Amino acid sequence: MEHIAPALLQWFGQNRRTLPFREDPTPYHIWVSEIMLQQTRVAAALPYYERFIRELPDIPALAACPPDRLDKLWEGLGYYRRVHSMQQAAQVVCREYGGQLPADYDKLLALPGVGPYTAGAIASIGFGLAVPAVDGNVLRVFARLYNDPSPITDPAVKKTFTRRVMDHQPPDAPGDYNQALMELGALVCLPGGAPLCGSCPLAGLCQGRRAGTARSLPCKPQPKPRRMVPVTVALVRRQDTGEWLLQKRPAGGLLAGLWQPPAFEGERLDAPGAAAALAAMGVQTDPDSAQPLPASRHIFSHVEWQMTGWQLSAPQQQPPEGCVWAGPEQLQTGYALPGAFKAYRKFLLG
Repeated sequence: MEHIAPALLQWFGQNRRTLPFREDPTPYHIWVSEIMLQQTRVAAALPYYERFIRELPDIPALAACPPDRLDKLWEGLGYYRRVHSMQQAAQVVCREYGGQLPADYDKLLALPGVGPYTAGAIASIGFGLAVPAVDGNVLRVFARLYNDPSPITDPAVKKTFTRRVMDHQPPDAPGDYNQALMELGALVCLPGGAPLCGSCPLAGLCQGRRAGTARSLPCKPQPKPRRMVPVTVALVRRQDTGEWLLQKRPAGGLLAGLWQPPAFEGERLDAPGAAAALAAMGVQTDPDSAQPLPASRHIFSHVEWQMTGWQLSAPQQQPPEGCVWAGPEQLQTGYALPGAFKAYRKFLLG
């Protein structure tokens, strides 16, 4: 096992992907990329990363960005709480560290939205500090490498794996070592029982491969079943201007603070029911205008929205509190719509 790091670093030097945050690995760039990649594949995240860095090139710019613009820059990535926490952290960094991320693992870990993995990635790649950065890719590699069937979601197991990772980390190349492990998990030691062992620089050392168990590792408990929630979506178009009604979600909870078409969670309403629910919000609609919308669904971590809905027209009126009328151009440039409503964007922008 003492040969893990040399073989891994040689492989990484020959096979590493060219990525913008690797070519210019400032601590800020590493931070933005790692937050984006938490729930998103690299290929899908790259255009968002490049646009984000162009518009918000440093931490003070992120700290000062208007919230609706920040959501628009993040639109399509989902999990908006990630970018809201980033902005809160950027504001802390501006107040306490002069707008520059601190070269200290514990101080990084104390920032809003920065967990052990992200703090380790910033510290090791951005500052060259000898700390771990253990994500799902790294856990998978080490479960197979050590033929360890322990459940990797158990905090005590993760600590054991992290100690193993650090046992092999070369103090003079912690960032490259951490990136090499991530890259190996992303490109070779693949999830879903599909490792490409023939391409792995550690194949000769891998106890899981030797035992024939690599494809069954790592072990995870069965996920809890998702809760199914009916949702009725209402696309309300103002007759005189062609604008659509948007509603701001509450500041806490699912999709906190984002804009959406009016949506009634926990209810599957018919057309009169949707009109009545809108009237209760203070929105008057034409009772004969209702047209059914296609059914759709959106899966969150533990909840699945099962959506149906109605398109309705409304006479001239002021929007109720917490709502706005918005035209297609404003929807394109000003208001970020959560991905949950992707199936209905074509109606709003058409």
